[in-house]
Amino acid sequence: MVATVTLGSRALAAAGHGDMVWGHLAVRDPEGRGVWMKAPGWGLEEIRPDRVVLVGWDGRSLAGPATVHKEYPIHTEIMRARPDVNVTVHTHAAAVNAFSALGVPLLPISHDAVIFAEYGLPRYTATANLVSTSELGRALAEDLGRARACLMPQHGLVAAGEDVAHAVMTAILLQRACEVQVTALATGEIRHWTGHEESLEKASVCWPDSQMQAGWRYWMRQVDNTAIA
Repeated sequence: MVATVTLGSRALAAAGHGDMVWGHLAVRDPEGRGVWMKAPGWGLEEIRPDRVVLVGWDGRSLAGPATVHKEYPIHTEIMRARPDVNVTVHTHAAAVNAFSALGVPLLPISHDAVIFAEYGLPRYTATANLVSTSELGRALAEDLGRARACLMPQHGLVAAGEDVAHAVMTAILLQRACEVQVTALATGEIRHWTGHEESLEKASVCWPDSQMQAGWRYWMRQVDNTAIA
C-alpha cells in the first residue's frame, strides 16, 4: 500500500497535477482499517514511503506520520459508499478548475473525454471549501455516485478506481479532456463532437482495462523509481 501511494502520487505529479503541498491519493487498507494516503506538508512529487500515513475511518493516524490531511473524508467517505473503489484521487488540476468555472457539459471532442460517457461527469454542489467533515465527504460521495470522477468547482476534482491504474488514469484523462475543451472554447464555438452512442463504443475500444494499464505503465516510466523503495 505504501509503495502504491508513493508511485501513484509521483505519477500524478509527473502528469501535471501537482499544487505545491496540496492534493492527495488514497488506497483502501486491505485489512479494513481505513486508507493509506500521503502525509500533509509534502508535494505529490516528494512522496516516499516514510511520508505515507494509514488514516483510520475516524481520521486518526494509525501508522506512519502522526498528522493527516484535513480532507481525508474525501477518501474515507467515497470508499465507504463505493465498495468497488480501492483508490481515490483528489487534485487541483488547473485545467479542470478552468473548465468547471464555465458551467458547461464536458463534450467528447477528444479520446480522453469519451471515458466519461457511460456515467457522466457530475458536479459536487455542497461547498467550494475544504471537504473536512464526514458530512461533506458523504455529500461528495453522493454526487459522485457511480461515476468515474466528479468535478469540484472552484476546488479541483476527485477520481475513483478499482486500482491505482484506473484512478490515476481517470484523473489524467479528465485533466486532458478539460484542457482540450477550454482550448477549443477559447478560439470559438465548438461545432463538432462525438455522439453519445458512438462515445460509448469508442470508450470500449480506447479505454478497456488493457489500455488503462498501458497508460499507467507509461506514467510509471516517467517516475524516479529510486525514491519508491
